[in-house]
Amino acid sequence: MQTVKIVVTGPFNAGKTEFIRSVSEIDVVSTERKISAEAEKVKSTTTVAMDFGRITVDDDLVLYLFGTPGQKRFDFMWEILSEGMLGFVVLVDSSRPETFREARSILETFRAYAPTPYVVAANKQDMDEAWDLDDMRVALRLDSKVRFLPVIATDKEKVKKVLLELLYSILAEMEAGGS
Repeated sequence: MQTVKIVVTGPFNAGKTEFIRSVSEIDVVSTERKISAEAEKVKSTTTVAMDFGRITVDDDLVLYLFGTPGQKRFDFMWEILSEGMLGFVVLVDSSRPETFREARSILETFRAYAPTPYVVAANKQDMDEAWDLDDMRVALRLDSKVRFLPVIATDKEKVKKVLLELLYSILAEMEAGGS
């Protein structure tokens, strides 16, 4: 049985915990804590260490999903969680352009930790205020070669599609490296 470690990262409230919850076949191990009244306008809890979920792709392959904390004060966990990852997903809230610069910074940070394949996923594409993918690609300064996918973190099928795209990238890199 092959296991693949994938990290799901992105800014605060991008939907990382929901992304993992929607596909995990186990109860997600989550380190959420109540947060300050100021941040509560957005949501009432935040991940402080990590979220952990698992999905069996087939008889030979299991994905371990590690969600990072989104708040900057917990970014010391990012490097720890990136160890041994074979790829990562950067989740961006399509409806909150004020988080795009931070998402770009997180992407660059994780690329510096490990030169592994990654995909960027535009979450909350079902919301009226969600940005168009082409406009987001420009705002995030993503090269045209970067896989950039729409997603709704609570939609299991859409989340699976993002994970499969990442898996294809990981497999392509493994095959290229092995030849």
